[in-house]
Amino acid sequence: MIKLASETIDKKDIKQLINWLKTNPKLTQGELTKKFETKFAKWMGTKYALFCNSGSSANLLMLSALLETKIIQPKAKVVVPSICWSTDVAPIFQLNLNPILCDLDLESFSIDLNHLETIYKKEKPDLLFLVSILGFASNINKIIKLSKKYKVKIIEDNCESVGSKYFNKKLGNFGLMSSFSTFFGHHFSTIEGGIITTNDKKLINILKMLRSHGWDRDLDVKDKNKLRKEWNINKFNALYTFYYSAYNLRSTNLQAFIGINQLKKLNNFCKIRNTNFNHYQKKIINNFWKIEPLRNTFVSNFGYPLISPHRHEIVKKLTKFKIEVRPIISGSMGNQPFYLKKKRKNKLHNASIIDKFGMYLPNHHELTETQIDFICNIVNSIIKD
Repeated sequence: MIKLASETIDKKDIKQLINWLKTNPKLTQGELTKKFETKFAKWMGTKYALFCNSGSSANLLMLSALLETKIIQPKAKVVVPSICWSTDVAPIFQLNLNPILCDLDLESFSIDLNHLETIYKKEKPDLLFLVSILGFASNINKIIKLSKKYKVKIIEDNCESVGSKYFNKKLGNFGLMSSFSTFFGHHFSTIEGGIITTNDKKLINILKMLRSHGWDRDLDVKDKNKLRKEWNINKFNALYTFYYSAYNLRSTNLQAFIGINQLKKLNNFCKIRNTNFNHYQKKIINNFWKIEPLRNTFVSNFGYPLISPHRHEIVKKLTKFKIEVRPIISGSMGNQPFYLKKKRKNKLHNASIIDKFGMYLPNHHELTETQIDFICNIVNSIIKD
């Protein structure tokens, strides 16, 4: 069987975890979590990182922080690519914000710049939630230029694009904040988990409090004291004072321990995914459509995308040979029931093509060149027919 994804936590990681557990360590969030956050921020090239319990929670926290800082206002308009994950859109609804779906550029799988500018002109949105799909970068220089022109803030979702680069700069460095996932099947795993990166001290402090009930326990001493003085909070009450209407979205030291070991292998994981992607590119024959990543990008590919009117036949034959295949993310978000309960059906040309004909093929660190050749031969035999 050729799986879509493979576990990045290996026997060595488990053995190290068992040995660590024998030392009777603190398992809940603590100093080891901070150590992992510091190491991931360094790996990303950002000032700060926040570890939470999932990439979905990371998205919720980012939007909540923007509201608390008044960077966006209640009922703000948020542009999000139509091909994305459910929890890119769900927290927009949950926080009483207004999602606007933007089409994709079919050639590069990046956000459609013409449609984006049309939305900017017509809708005058407050925020762009830039989701990098399957490891592919958008034309970020043009997006930043457009967003500055129309005074739109940017946050990023790079849950599927860890290690991908735009002009040699890692995705996740171009907005106010960026989210990442460390769930099974992603570039690296902490069993469950999510991360937010930012260079903004005010945002990281609010994120820390929103993650943990609204209290100040995770702040630096100086920031704690400033907040307590502002609200006239005495030492006895300080630990149980809540400054925000918040959540409990914490991760654990156990997950952080795994994450620290995973980071040592992350560069190699990203390199293998890129090598696999390039091999697919050489082998796949598809006159109907073939992905063409933007120039000056490094693709740390999550899964190899394929768009074909022969999707049914391809899926059927791959399944017969026990090769896992799935829709591109979850198809067009504008067709999902939870979206249609709140909005009218959104017919976007390119998203509709992806929704109808799109799928993606396996890519992970254990996938071999021989397996890719086997997959490509099956796909090509159907497309040629």
